[in-house]
This record gives sequence, structure tokens and C-alpha cells, in this order.
Amino acid sequence: MAALNPPVCDFGWSAPDFSLPGTDGRLHSLASARGPRGLLLMFICNHCPYVQAILDRLLRDCRALAAEGVGCIAVMSNDTVAYPDDSFERMQALAREQAFPFPYVYDEAQAVARAYGAVCTPDFFGFNAELKLQYRGRLDASGRQPGPADARRELYEAMLQVARTGQGPREQQASIGCSIKWREA
Repeated sequence: MAALNPPVCDFGWSAPDFSLPGTDGRLHSLASARGPRGLLLMFICNHCPYVQAILDRLLRDCRALAAEGVGCIAVMSNDTVAYPDDSFERMQALAREQAFPFPYVYDEAQAVARAYGAVCTPDFFGFNAELKLQYRGRLDASGRQPGPADARRELYEAMLQVARTGQGPREQQASIGCSIKWREA
């Protein structure tokens, strides 16, 4: 399984709208997910070792970002027939077990992943209050294994800057992860 990196940030790109079912039994959209000072939209899944390596840090940072007015939402777009660990039922179990502080939604048709140009899990899209892209980087220096305990909180710091100034950092390190598992046509 080769690791992939998403492209660099396309500053100012507008977030496409969506409406997806969440593990909490509700429908979630761009409007319901955004916070007054921004939105962190992330593509994750259950089975990816890169996601598993950062999950505790991601939950910590999303809780802290919520306190700063940044909404967070996680989208799972993988083919669940080929990857049953990512099934909606298993998504629900993970969200419950880990007490996700954000909606975890299922992009069964993979249309949202395509609209955003998602490449891998995890893939982070940080938007300002006007829903213009300001961050397309990594969480921190973690890879398939968690980074050092004192790793710089790159995504958290970037999203704080976005929340406070509307602008993301010009220097960003691309995320790394497993490819989105696309359904065969």
C-alpha cells in the first residue's frame, strides 16, 4: 500500500456543499458543520494506519478548535464492499467508542470526495469563515506511526491562524496517507 500526498493548498478555493448521513442518525451539510470562524473538513476512515496513528491527536485538536469557533466534520468515502472495516456500522462503533467531538459522515456515492479532490486518508481541508480554503496540510509529523509526543501541532496552529485572521500559513507540509478506495466503475 503506497502512501499518497495531496496537492498543495489552492488558497481561496470555495468549499462545495454536501448533505451526508452521519453516524449520529442526522444529515449533515456544509452549513451545519461550519463554525463561526471556520471549518475543518477531513477525509478519514476506520482502517487506515495513518488515521489510526493520529486519531487521539486529531480528537484533541478538534475539541480545542471547537472552543475557538472552528467547526469540524469527518467524511468517510471509501468503497465499503472492498473495505468492510469502513462500513457505516463500524463507523458508528468507532465514533461512539472514541467519543468523536464532530460528525462522522458517510459519502457512499463518493461524490463529496470527488468534489473536494480528496486523495488520501487523512486529507485535511481548512476553510475560513467565508468557506475559502486556507489549509491543505498535515496534522503533524506523524506517519504510519504517531510522531513524537512533542510534535508541532501544525493543523491546530494553522486553523487557529485561520480562525483569527482568515488566512492560512503560506508554508504547509502535505498530509500523507492511504489512497481513497474508489469503487470500480
